[in-house]
Amino acid sequence: MMAQYLALKAEAADCLLFYRMGDFFELFHDDAKIASAVLDIALTARGEHEGAKIPMCGVPIHAAEGYLARLIKAGHRVAIAEQVETPEEAKKRGGSKALVARAIVRVVTAGTLTEEALLDARAANWCVAVGEAGGEVAIAAADVSTGRFELIETDGHALAATIARLAPAEVVASESSAFAEIATSLRPRIDFDSAAGEARLKALFGVATLDGFGSFSRAGLAAAGGLVAYLDHTARGSLPFLRPPLVSRNDQCMAVDAATRESLELTRTTSGSRSGSLLDAVDRTVTGAGARLLGADIAAPLMNRAEIEARLDAVTRFHDDPGLRDGVRSALRALPDVGRALGRIAAGRGSPRDLGQLRDGLDGARTLGDRLEQLADAPPLLGQLVPALRGHGALVELLTRALVPSPPIDAANGGYIAEGYDAALDDLRATGAGGRRAIAALEAEFRTRTGVNALKIRHNGVLGYHIEVPARAADALMKADSGFTHRQTLAGCVRFNAPELHDVALKVTQAGAHALAAEAAHLEELTGQVLGTREAIAATADALARIDVAAGLAERAAEGGWARPDLVDHACLEIEGGRHPVVEAAIAKAGGRFVANDCRLSEDNRLWLVTGPNMGGKSTFLRQNALIAVLAQAGSYVPATRATLGLVDRLFSRVGASDNLARGRSTFMVEMVETAAILAQATPRSFVILDEVGRGTSTYDGLAIAWAVVEAIHEDNRCRCLFATHYHELTRLAERCEALSLHHVRAREWKGDLVLLHELGEGPADRSYGLAVARLAGLPPATVARAKAVLAKLEAGRQKTGGLAAGLDDLPLFAAIQPVEQEKSDALRSELATLDLDALSPRAALDALYRLKELARD
Repeated sequence: MMAQYLALKAEAADCLLFYRMGDFFELFHDDAKIASAVLDIALTARGEHEGAKIPMCGVPIHAAEGYLARLIKAGHRVAIAEQVETPEEAKKRGGSKALVARAIVRVVTAGTLTEEALLDARAANWCVAVGEAGGEVAIAAADVSTGRFELIETDGHALAATIARLAPAEVVASESSAFAEIATSLRPRIDFDSAAGEARLKALFGVATLDGFGSFSRAGLAAAGGLVAYLDHTARGSLPFLRPPLVSRNDQCMAVDAATRESLELTRTTSGSRSGSLLDAVDRTVTGAGARLLGADIAAPLMNRAEIEARLDAVTRFHDDPGLRDGVRSALRALPDVGRALGRIAAGRGSPRDLGQLRDGLDGARTLGDRLEQLADAPPLLGQLVPALRGHGALVELLTRALVPSPPIDAANGGYIAEGYDAALDDLRATGAGGRRAIAALEAEFRTRTGVNALKIRHNGVLGYHIEVPARAADALMKADSGFTHRQTLAGCVRFNAPELHDVALKVTQAGAHALAAEAAHLEELTGQVLGTREAIAATADALARIDVAAGLAERAAEGGWARPDLVDHACLEIEGGRHPVVEAAIAKAGGRFVANDCRLSEDNRLWLVTGPNMGGKSTFLRQNALIAVLAQAGSYVPATRATLGLVDRLFSRVGASDNLARGRSTFMVEMVETAAILAQATPRSFVILDEVGRGTSTYDGLAIAWAVVEAIHEDNRCRCLFATHYHELTRLAERCEALSLHHVRAREWKGDLVLLHELGEGPADRSYGLAVARLAGLPPATVARAKAVLAKLEAGRQKTGGLAAGLDDLPLFAAIQPVEQEKSDALRSELATLDLDALSPRAALDALYRLKELARD
């Protein structure tokens, strides 16, 4: 047995191996040690291998899904080794001591899950592959739980942002990939050959050409081929359901890099939680599919104005008709998750309950379609979706006739085919039921004959039907002429058989086995019928999700008094009464009221410099306007009284940062890297929010960097920008930059206490209120008093010398953006300047001489 185990383990060396033994999955050696620690189950030992006891642990088959979920969540991959023949077949093949054959039937990974218990119903589960060819880069992404398959044409610079948008459970790349560091799994290079990828796609979809699916780059074919090969590897030759690929480009949606997504907490907070994110604050969907689609919409706001308006028209229709909205949401709430039920069936892991969910979901979709078709002046998007809700009448009728109202999850015990669907099956069930009545009559007869009232007829998998009596009453049945045959003696009871029972039990057993076989055949037939229309079923699931998103967004808009955004062709961001949806919800929960603020960015007033005290609301103001842009282009109403905006092609947020110690980056370094990306990529159609740029270094350095960044954004990038700062010296730029205006968050001191008004006003802040904030934070009074004295000295010095801003007026306008000749570096002098001659040991001095000699030679 151990030889068989080790051979299977060699096939899946990077996985924990679940080795089937009877009713348990067993793990051995290091796998057992890892699993016992993660699952908190007992680690035991058995037998010997190479002179040592073999560590082992196991989990019962019926509870395996729960254990799998914990192992996958802990970052492990699990290979499932099942018995592929029965013990009887093994004996026939190799004699009484033959080992039952086993094989790995599936590799369970985070990106290839379909089981309901292992997935988050409200989040997509993407598996992504990166393809490269001829200097191009593309991503293939699949959610095998629903069959969604996408190909995204991108480039090396935008790859990280695209992957951040999808937030995949797994990323697969070639062993030779230039992006291997972002992959969770590396596969052989041959799997990512573009020609082989094209052949795989043609074979998968049964077509002679891919032209009907769109135009594919070589990198796209490489990515798709690599993904299909990986899914085939994990499924062991039984590919999951994949729909024809949707081909898209990065420029079809707003570009949002990973740092901005994290900063704005679009779909997850910085701690990785959905709760507290923009998605959580907006989501009022009533189905899992709707929640998944809304998450995708917010993660990838559109750049096509017509598509955005189509989504907004659907939201408006539901928003303006509360009765329609409530009725549609009630109907959707009652429907099962059609897409994921189909995914499980297509992957060969479906159950009778999944067929029942398809029946109920498709029937409910038809009813909903009938209601929506009767709408007067239905928006175009709803008109396009209604036909997809229909067309399944024959399948629904078949499943209604064939299945019981509430089919079970486990098909092994039968009972899911409805009475009247198959007359032969009904006869077998009647035979079995008659036999069970005969067994009950026999039990009564045996009690009368033996005088043992505690006699019972029982059944188990070893003895089948048998008679069981208490040990104290067994003597009468042990007699030779009793008519009973002794089978087994246990501590408290004795078991027997009888000829009459054997005859009846044989009929019951045979009828039951034949009935189970008949039901299994019907299940296979019904599954085939479903798979024959899987594309149409998947389209219905998509339509239900889109309707749920529109109705949910309408519900959120009505609930919060949100407004429909007006989209225009010129670059502007004009928002009246804008609010931050997450912060507003938190304040309302605490019984407070959020203070709304206006923002008016236009082509001739595109850069706002915002000053004011900490805790005054600068960061919230910056973020809320970025979130409003995201929501508007996702097709949602926005938290504002009125909003007009030109489409944003790229969104950047440099608000807050933290050390990235794993990559050797300090907070300031992270800030500079992100700021550099903004200056390199922002276009006149972009929207940028920057908070406290330059604060992580010395005051002079920080002010200089902030000054230069403001000038570059104003003159070079020419994008819409909100720039919050504590460097009041920057306000002088308003005299030099015609498209820059000054604003501040209001605050007042009242009887020594700081009152933060959270209102935005025009002009610069009168002062920073830093000491007042320190007092508000609880700094000891003595420390605050000392800081006040130091501040007085510093301000007196600034008045004499002109302070930090001295000499800034003499700078040529926009000198920072003029080409500057880099200082020539003298490596030899630099090295000499760093040497501390008094601290050098003889050996260190000799090494230093060798270095200096090398530098002199260069």
